[in-house]
Amino acid sequence: MYTAALPLLLAGAGLVSAALEVDFGSTASIKSAAKDVAFDLMLYYKGNQTGEIPGILGSPPPSGQYYWWTGAVLWSTMLDYWRYTGDETYNTVALEGLVHQNGPDLQHPFMPPNWTASMGNDDHGFWGLSAMSAAELEFPNAPGGEPSWIELAQRVFGALEARYDMTQNTCDGGLRWQVPPTNNGYNIKNTLSNAVFLNLGARLARYTGNQTYAEWADKTWDWLSTVGLIKKYSNFISIHDSISVENCTDINEVRWSVNTGVLLEGAAYMYNQTTGDEQATWRTRIQNITVADLASSFPFTRSDQRILVEYNCETGFHQTCNPGIHFYKGIYLRALANTAQLAPFTRDDIARRFRDSAEAAVQVCNGGPSGRACAYKWNMDANWEKRAVNNDEGPGGAPEEMNALSVLLGLLVDEPASKGFATNATVTQGEAGKGGGDGGAGNGDGSQGNGTGNGGSAGTTTRVAVGWMVGGLVAALL
Repeated sequence: MYTAALPLLLAGAGLVSAALEVDFGSTASIKSAAKDVAFDLMLYYKGNQTGEIPGILGSPPPSGQYYWWTGAVLWSTMLDYWRYTGDETYNTVALEGLVHQNGPDLQHPFMPPNWTASMGNDDHGFWGLSAMSAAELEFPNAPGGEPSWIELAQRVFGALEARYDMTQNTCDGGLRWQVPPTNNGYNIKNTLSNAVFLNLGARLARYTGNQTYAEWADKTWDWLSTVGLIKKYSNFISIHDSISVENCTDINEVRWSVNTGVLLEGAAYMYNQTTGDEQATWRTRIQNITVADLASSFPFTRSDQRILVEYNCETGFHQTCNPGIHFYKGIYLRALANTAQLAPFTRDDIARRFRDSAEAAVQVCNGGPSGRACAYKWNMDANWEKRAVNNDEGPGGAPEEMNALSVLLGLLVDEPASKGFATNATVTQGEAGKGGGDGGAGNGDGSQGNGTGNGGSAGTTTRVAVGWMVGGLVAALL
């Protein structure tokens, strides 16, 4: 890690003045800002209060704002906060939240009874990815002889694998969006459910050395490509949202950052653990995604800055999206940060965009009663009165804080406090304890429900060590 050279490499990096002030030339300042945002984010979490349900952000619509799956995204984000800053403040509550939402037993991993009736495969998969992150980061495990994080991740993968639908007249493969056949969305096969499956498989392959997981990642990519959800052009890839099993050529071509991010990260995990022609294939896939996606997701939006936008929420006639979709930016950014580490050839392209987006995000963390509440749209005027006049959104909620935290954490990927990507071979002895759950409770629709079908809900390959000690992401910004 080039921490000693960091101040020199960041010479000229200035102070962004807002209610949330950050000197981007100082890792200490970035961490301080991240600490403030993490605190503000966790104010939206009530699960550790008497009478509330641990692990989730609240009730889904119409009584609340946030679906079940957003709890998984919260804990993945807070694990990254601990990873990059070393701050253990929220570890206990994260552990409690993850454990409570697992259950009721290892045969039903992250399938608490009151959510299964409305569960999407992508919803379920996000909880599996949270457990996978806990395993990779050697997160402290729950006591009492409960299953380990890696066991939970494997069991979620097994549940998804069992639902993989090879029926010939339903598009010859892939996961459906919704799990129960009675749910609206059961006849949709969406990219996100399959991207989460691929991502989890790639990570399990790297962690365990079990080649079967890698084969599922390959198979899922091939199926997405065959049906046109991954659309290959001459030198780039476009990732579409979903298809109907009633007409497998009827493709919903809307694009979301979360689909791209989860697939890109999965491809990066595959690239990192392979060699030769196989690695070259995954490298090409990564390059084909980033060629188009980094340009469209980070357009030059203000003062020649490449600022992240959710195209279908922030451009043209698309000016509003539901609160569930507001979480997509943070998921995408954390995926990009991991991609930059697992596939270092992407670092330079990603780094500039993180810096520009972080500056823009901080400038609009200046609203609400605290004076530092963060907004969703980063490419808008930082003056809240002007934003109101222009009918732009005001300071938001949990996803807006999560997005701002994710972009700040992405500037810290080479910090000594941050953890690497553990495997079975490297996991610290004595910390591969047990984790599990006592079963969560809740009610409502566990789907994301955005009306697009976009989620609502073994041998050993040669390993290539991930390089934390490559050129710093922050350093590459300048």
